[in-house]
Amino acid sequence: MKNKYFRRSHISTQKFKQLLKCFSLDLTAAQAHKICNISHYSCKVTYQKLRLYIIKYLLKEHPEYGEFECDESYFGPRRIRGKRGRGAVGKTPVFGVLKRGGKVYVEIVKNCSKEELLPIIEGKILEGSTIHTDGWRAYDGLLLNGYDHYRVFHGHNEFSRGKSHINGLESFWSYTKRRLSQFNGLSSHTFFLHLKESEFRFNNREKDLYQFLIRKLREKPL
Repeated sequence: MKNKYFRRSHISTQKFKQLLKCFSLDLTAAQAHKICNISHYSCKVTYQKLRLYIIKYLLKEHPEYGEFECDESYFGPRRIRGKRGRGAVGKTPVFGVLKRGGKVYVEIVKNCSKEELLPIIEGKILEGSTIHTDGWRAYDGLLLNGYDHYRVFHGHNEFSRGKSHINGLESFWSYTKRRLSQFNGLSSHTFFLHLKESEFRFNNREKDLYQFLIRKLREKPL
């Protein structure tokens, strides 16, 4: 059975396109299984291949110049009483960089220290750019590294100061946590795939994802 979008697949082109529409609408593999009449296993495998495809071919970015927001967030179980803030037990730290008027980039980090975050910032943001952050000490020294740096101090109930805020990244964190909640817990490996999928969806939220993906898959099949 030949499928020009998904090589070596037993799923027909017509069925694959139907499944891709379900993926584009952010339906789960279980929902797609019922709609497309394809085995749940085949839906899960195809979804995973699509997520890997997105990471490999569609999330290639280069350092840019401009105005950026940087922030960290924590993903995982509900907060445990008495365990709050950065380093909360059982949570995975994620660092994000958002170019205002552009795209977001996210990366899982070991911790939110300066040693972890600064190399990511230098790899994504060109010297001379403007960076907005909160008051976390890991951002100390950005001025010395050649950036214009502005801060808001959430600990002092300050969430914006003129153009200085990280509202764009806060919007992304909120979107991603709402989206991931439908999966009822993810392993460390699948969490990374879903996190990067969320990055892709957020960056392309104004596009028809089905048409965008089908065009890309026509150029370079799974």
